[in-house]
Amino acid sequence: MAIVLAMIDRTGTEGVSSVWTTDHVSLRRLVHVRPGVQTWQAGADDLPALVSLCLSARAESGAGSQLCSDDGARLNSQLEALVASPGGQLLVGSLDGQVSGLLLGRVVGPTPFTDQVALHVEAVYVDKNCRRRGVGHALIAGALAVAEEHGATDVYSAPLPGARGMQRFLARLGFAPAAAHRVVTTQSLQRRLANEGARTSVERRASARGLEDLIARRRQVRSAMQATEGADVDQSSVSDLAAVPGLAVRDQSVRSSISMHVRRAVQSRLDSGSSTTIS
Repeated sequence: MAIVLAMIDRTGTEGVSSVWTTDHVSLRRLVHVRPGVQTWQAGADDLPALVSLCLSARAESGAGSQLCSDDGARLNSQLEALVASPGGQLLVGSLDGQVSGLLLGRVVGPTPFTDQVALHVEAVYVDKNCRRRGVGHALIAGALAVAEEHGATDVYSAPLPGARGMQRFLARLGFAPAAAHRVVTTQSLQRRLANEGARTSVERRASARGLEDLIARRRQVRSAMQATEGADVDQSSVSDLAAVPGLAVRDQSVRSSISMHVRRAVQSRLDSGSSTTIS
């Protein structure tokens, strides 16, 4: 289970979007960065304060419902599931004994495709009244301790687009651009794929009919021309036809026009794989 929170620091202070996994242990390890600032692994007693922080992050974010639910009970159950899941990790940040920030993450790997382990940071949030006091740095330091504990070679973060404060915060800590996430609901993706398939099928049928009609017309013209060429024509008729100005030119123009239309129709039926690498 993953809960998507994002740091919404519009003033350019502490803020990160993070998700990561580490094996949950009962020991609540404290990380001290600055006087009065501490971080530790969340326990059941911390969940009410963390739910309140999640709701504050949602209210502050322009993403709103895309960030997290506005139902406190649901958020509480999601956080419980994250803490209890294998590799789930939830860090708490406090300032002068008051819970002021949180970090969610997951350690990923090794997988069938790589033997490397990475820490994915997806959500970091610091209360707006407690920023510029080192809470965000303390949470990242706690995440670093988790990464080292699990042998992670890289730490990834997925900041929200347009969150310039968060981008600056990550850049100061050495995070370089790597990739971006895009999201779509399952139902919306199903509708889009179904509509795309139906539209492509209709277009292909229409294209096939158009090409067949064009080929049929060309065959008719060829048959008529062959019949004319094979017929016995007396010399006077030939002389009369030769005397008609532009007749040969018009005949050649008709042939060229038909050939051009056939070539265009054939080219328009090229397999979609010839023009794109993904569909």
